[in-house]
Amino acid sequence: MDLERIHNVYFIGIGGIGMSALARYFKSSGKHVAGYDKTETELTKTLVDLGIKVHYEDSISNVDQAFYNTSTTLVVYTPAVPKDHRELAYFKHNRYDVLKRSEVLGLITKHSFCLAVAGTHGKTTTTSILGHIMYQCDVKLTAFLGGISENYNSNLIENGNEVSVIEADEFDRSFLTLAPNIACITSMDADHLDIYGDATELIKSFEAFVGKLKPEGKLLVKNGLPLKGITYGVEDDADYSAQQVRVENGAYVFDFKTPETLVEKVRFNLPGRHNLANAVVAMAMAIEFGLPVHDLVEALATYKGVKRRFTYHIQSEDCVFVDDYAHHPAEINAVHQAVREMYPNDKVMAVFQPHLFSRTRDFGKEFAESLSQFDELLLLDIYPARELPIDGVNSQWLLDMVSHSNKQLVSKASLVEKIKARKSRVVLTIGAGDIGAEVSKIKNALSREN
Repeated sequence: MDLERIHNVYFIGIGGIGMSALARYFKSSGKHVAGYDKTETELTKTLVDLGIKVHYEDSISNVDQAFYNTSTTLVVYTPAVPKDHRELAYFKHNRYDVLKRSEVLGLITKHSFCLAVAGTHGKTTTTSILGHIMYQCDVKLTAFLGGISENYNSNLIENGNEVSVIEADEFDRSFLTLAPNIACITSMDADHLDIYGDATELIKSFEAFVGKLKPEGKLLVKNGLPLKGITYGVEDDADYSAQQVRVENGAYVFDFKTPETLVEKVRFNLPGRHNLANAVVAMAMAIEFGLPVHDLVEALATYKGVKRRFTYHIQSEDCVFVDDYAHHPAEINAVHQAVREMYPNDKVMAVFQPHLFSRTRDFGKEFAESLSQFDELLLLDIYPARELPIDGVNSQWLLDMVSHSNKQLVSKASLVEKIKARKSRVVLTIGAGDIGAEVSKIKNALSREN
């Protein structure tokens, strides 16, 4: 379809992090934008502040008259919306152009030079680093992020439309709508097994994504993955790598090895070896695009991170409070590595909200092992998102598998008091559900203590 003839764009699930970035993009492009979401959030409030009308009742009567023109209206929906959604059913029945978010991204990026970041972990941070360093090098780009950039306070970085930087999402095989010029794959750990069934099918989807590269396209892969491409890593023999890594004043300093040169004393401000690997591949993609390495090094030093990705809320002598989006055992392990590297002599409390009954069931043993690494654990009930409960799968079942005794199941109502009674200096809140809404309450309570 031709986006030029579209004047009105209506979103079903507009408050999603990826959907809201698209809404911002179409609004800035001069389109009439509105949408529905289930609940009001900070994201939907920011959209309203931009002049985008958002409603929270599933009823076609809430849709403005302008969107009833089928020839000039595009309807965008997220796969997380239930199939019996009344508005979605109306638009489909009346033969509107109704597309998934991923399909729209495919249309937008079709006529631009596309850099796509794929992988079961690390997509958002890598995409935001890549968007930031290329923006700082004055590339005319649009970057769609799966999180809110600390540098731009937005999930959209926009400086033109010659280049697109996007997350290539494996959920629902969405990334197969893309045709990138340069792509990377950060990881292929088993996830979304409610969609794929088993890890083999997930790997097949990544192989199919590689096949979507444009002719003469370039693929970068984490060293050790079973795919052929330009490799990257940390303190290994990859084509691009971080060498001589050390921590100085709370930041990484390393030597950046490329196939052509070695740049010494590169600075990167995010904790965690996983984030360092993300920085390496973002730099590698920008170099393969054609940008000067020394300009990219300068830009990397100014990168501030993504909200809810190892975000510091308190850093004092008595208390450190960090919030992170980690919702898979591999991601929790990465957060644990980061916090132990930064605070090797301190006890650490983790507050975790599991995300999805199916993911908790599929990786129960792995979750228990990753959570057992912390000195104290508070476990919230499972956040269901799009799912119905699964018999026998709950937070008590998961807690029983955690190997130490300094653990307890807590409610949101008692969470702050339980945290205040902790024995650990460092507090981590972890999860992809609505635990982020508790962060300000925890921060206020811990700040009063200090």
